[in-house]
Amino acid sequence: MINKDNAILSRDGNDVSPWQTGVPSVVAPKPEGVGDTVHDCLIIGAGITGLTTALLLRRAGKNTMIAEANSIGFGTTSGTSAHINTFADTTYAEAESAFGEKGAKGFANAINEGFAIIRENIREFRMHCDFEEKEGYLYAEDEDQVKQLNDVYQGALKVGVQAEYINKFPFPVPFQKALKFGSQAQFHPIKYLQALLHQYLQQGGVLLEKTFIDRVTTGDGLHTAHAGNKTIKAKQVIYATHVPPGWNAFNFLCAPYRSYVMAVKLKSHAYPDALVYDMQEPYHYFRSHVIDGEQLLLAGGNDHKTGHDDPEKAFESLEKYVRKYFSVSSVKYKWSSQYYIPVDGLPYIGQMPLTAKGIYCATGFNGNGMMLGSIAGKILADLVCGKESPYQSLFDPCRIKPIDGFKEFVSENADVAYHFITDRFHIHETDSVKRITPGTGKVVEVDGQKIAAYRDEDGGIHALSPVCTHAKCVVGWNQEEKSWDCPCHGARYDIDGKVLNGPALRPLEKIATPETLLQS
Repeated sequence: MINKDNAILSRDGNDVSPWQTGVPSVVAPKPEGVGDTVHDCLIIGAGITGLTTALLLRRAGKNTMIAEANSIGFGTTSGTSAHINTFADTTYAEAESAFGEKGAKGFANAINEGFAIIRENIREFRMHCDFEEKEGYLYAEDEDQVKQLNDVYQGALKVGVQAEYINKFPFPVPFQKALKFGSQAQFHPIKYLQALLHQYLQQGGVLLEKTFIDRVTTGDGLHTAHAGNKTIKAKQVIYATHVPPGWNAFNFLCAPYRSYVMAVKLKSHAYPDALVYDMQEPYHYFRSHVIDGEQLLLAGGNDHKTGHDDPEKAFESLEKYVRKYFSVSSVKYKWSSQYYIPVDGLPYIGQMPLTAKGIYCATGFNGNGMMLGSIAGKILADLVCGKESPYQSLFDPCRIKPIDGFKEFVSENADVAYHFITDRFHIHETDSVKRITPGTGKVVEVDGQKIAAYRDEDGGIHALSPVCTHAKCVVGWNQEEKSWDCPCHGARYDIDGKVLNGPALRPLEKIATPETLLQS
């Protein structure tokens, strides 16, 4: 293993998060004889879910391999705000309404156990990942929010999560009522991920980066993963890719969202020594972190469905909100990341529907990927080892969806149909692309041909088909992350059409740009 210092780790967007800089990266040795070995388990994806699963399986004596399409932490783990808490975006009251009191308690236990897995890994392996325990605060600003806050409070108490009403909290905003949750935490997600990888490799695990698995076939009791001309054989396969690729049930059961975060320097030193959340819709969240020796305020929120709203306006609104309550000296970082909201509120972890036995997945973590990704690793490792998990039934991807989620199911899929049809009629007709300024992109129509056109800083045009290769919806331009985002199922592509994340398996089709178009 070789440690590279001072490299900026790559991620699935143009904006740089603070987790990408100044972290020595662990480089795995290139394995030999990949196609000749039959692995006990192939894990596809090297984020927090994939690496947690892989390390647990190696410790259980399983012969494992991780195949990562890009590099470790490329996706949501490098874009998280890294809050570790005992309450979730799906409240325990909501979980009880959909899954009963037993289901709500099981969900709370899973959240707590995911937290415990992170804490225990840090302790056992002496990880240096900026882990700090903090108090958490959730506050209401009006009467409607006070009612919602009381539901959160009552739901937490019923499942054994400690919470209490307080009169003061470390955030300069007027409020009507606030809850305090003790024993919350924060950490540096990429430092933690690199430490997981280091332990996994030390224990004989194998990692293949830059290996995009485009399909898995099954025969003679074995699964064969295909990555171009390369094949990997395994007895069992896990998709730890945030959402399983291709067409599957999760295209209808999980909705893609983007969340926005910025790290700012304050003129004063009034940084909150806590994790703070409001109850607006969409909500905001705050904490502080020392990055490269400099304390910064991390503020996030303004979440919206991928490809639906303007990312530039989302950042503008977030910055305006932060400046309303804090004296900001400068904005040091800003970035966004993607997550998936499950239609019935709970994640899907286990045997993947409509696939051969022994193909597993984990998705639908909502905004709680650090805890749920960690417990998913434990659940998946148990399943691969033939053990039963106490969460197996609750999070079963093949579960029958509760009736409470039916409205969301219909709404999300009607929205997909809407974009499939209407986006084709809102493409700008033009006879040139000269209005596209350097560093920007737009979907246009030239001489009857629809083009996703990006003009680079040197004036060159990168021309692609705007039709998403997953479900044939029309992509839109994300100016902040310099990507083409699909509003239907969240597939995202870079300026050359390469898949960044989401369910798409193939890149956007390149268009040979006519010379007249380049000169127009």
